[in-house]
Amino acid sequence: MSRLREKYEKEVVPALMERFGYKNIMQVPKVEKVVINIGVGEAKENPKALEAAVDDLTMIAGQKPVITRAKRSIANFKIRKGMPIGVKVTLRGERMYEFMDKLFNIALPRVRDFKGVSPNSFDGRGNYALGIKEQLIFPEIDYDKIDKIRGMDIIIVTTAKTDEEAKGLLELLGMPFAK
Repeated sequence: MSRLREKYEKEVVPALMERFGYKNIMQVPKVEKVVINIGVGEAKENPKALEAAVDDLTMIAGQKPVITRAKRSIANFKIRKGMPIGVKVTLRGERMYEFMDKLFNIALPRVRDFKGVSPNSFDGRGNYALGIKEQLIFPEIDYDKIDKIRGMDIIIVTTAKTDEEAKGLLELLGMPFAK
């Protein structure tokens, strides 16, 4: 069992039950999944860019990503329906906890001028979205092997009903929120 999951079960659940006054342990919010997405806009001119993004995401997440395709054609962006335009991976269970542990304790502190993540990025339903400007903050990525610096979106989906509950959960799990 991963460190973060143990911490969740032993420390976070009792703390949240006390803080929000839950009567049943099943009411306590938990992290459902983590979705990591990389939009690869240049994939239409350069198919190799997509492969590089797949490799990066595979190393970061420890799981092979799925290629996302355009839902509809957009002339201004020069994309047609069905063209590959990005990669995403959904993490659940142990891999999710391992990734979050790595994100909170290793990757985020490596961001330049890091003062904490924004506490305003909740969506109103207890999910948190985080944008990262470069994939280099992850220890698995070798600086010499990357072709281009790519950003990514990380969405943490929780079972929390409100943003306040989700923030409490993520804070106790170790998410470094800005003060």
